[in-house]
Amino acid sequence: MTHSSSPAAPQRTPLYESHLAAHGKIVDFAGWEMPINYGSQIDEHHAVRKDAGMFDVSHMCALDLTGADATRWLRHLLANDVAKLTIPGKALYSCMLNDEAGVIDDLIVYYFSAQHFRIVVNAGTAEKDIAWMRAHLPGYDCTLSVRRDLAMIAVQGPNARERFWTAFPGTRAQTESLAVFQGATLPDRPNWLVARTGYTGEDGFEITLPASQAATTWQTLIEAGVKPCGLGARDTLRLEAGMNLYGQDMDETLSPYDAGLKWTVDLKDPARTFIGQLALVTRRQATQFSGLVLIDRGVLRAHQKVTTALGTGEITSGTFSPSLNQSIALARLPAGVAIGSEVDVEIRDKQLKARVVKPSFVRHGKPVL
Repeated sequence: MTHSSSPAAPQRTPLYESHLAAHGKIVDFAGWEMPINYGSQIDEHHAVRKDAGMFDVSHMCALDLTGADATRWLRHLLANDVAKLTIPGKALYSCMLNDEAGVIDDLIVYYFSAQHFRIVVNAGTAEKDIAWMRAHLPGYDCTLSVRRDLAMIAVQGPNARERFWTAFPGTRAQTESLAVFQGATLPDRPNWLVARTGYTGEDGFEITLPASQAATTWQTLIEAGVKPCGLGARDTLRLEAGMNLYGQDMDETLSPYDAGLKWTVDLKDPARTFIGQLALVTRRQATQFSGLVLIDRGVLRAHQKVTTALGTGEITSGTFSPSLNQSIALARLPAGVAIGSEVDVEIRDKQLKARVVKPSFVRHGKPVL
């Protein structure tokens, strides 16, 4: 007699009750119960572009790496080189590759010292990532700790930092001088990390803090004028900024080169070898990662077929852009398709015209087309 395994119960972040109290519309996202919006996705999108909005990103997983071989292990694990990190709090974006150079995940690493790093991985890939990392730990003197005791809140927008300082006046002196992609620990707030990072194309902070303090921190930010925003706005914002989403714009079948992430691969040090390196430098780049702007009326969506003069491609992420008031997409096209050229996108059995652009549409509130 066999028992069918029941699906795992959805997970909830420490802010779940806060989302319900704010009338968040809850959906399943990578096994987590998360708010898609709190009423108007468009209003939330514009709040981030024009003022300040915040996202619960506690479903993402923070890992602490400590030990004498921490730097050496990360230099072998990741395609980007953590040896570049020398300033405490400085962050690095990298892909973690399998042996065939496919992307297992894209992640951020924070440097605290040569023996201590913080790694932040995607929610949907966390278990897979941790298993892969642990399988490659033997032989290295370092320890990987999963920090599910922490929550993460992203405050984003042109006024995000000012509103954060209004909410937490004592933090300004410790965080005002942070460069982009740099974080700071706060001496008077144990286990807080405030980093000038984000996933929207706007300035702001991502705050990592004890899960027990998440709800009061969220409420304090609301009172300082920061608008709660759901996953819907997060997706339109990141797409406008030309930022990849794991599982849509890249996965284990694609190399960073095919996903438009060549800039995250560091081959400068001939003495360094990393997992997937040989496959990466020997496998031919078959496609190019491009942006599309729809000329005709319609909405671009993932998996729509794109016909170019050099063959066919496919949209990986598509949406209606609230900032540009037109439809945009990220697409994988045959290598060599020129920026500015016109292509055809198949939408409901019709061929609609689109223009090929660089895969970045809006940054710091302004169109960059």
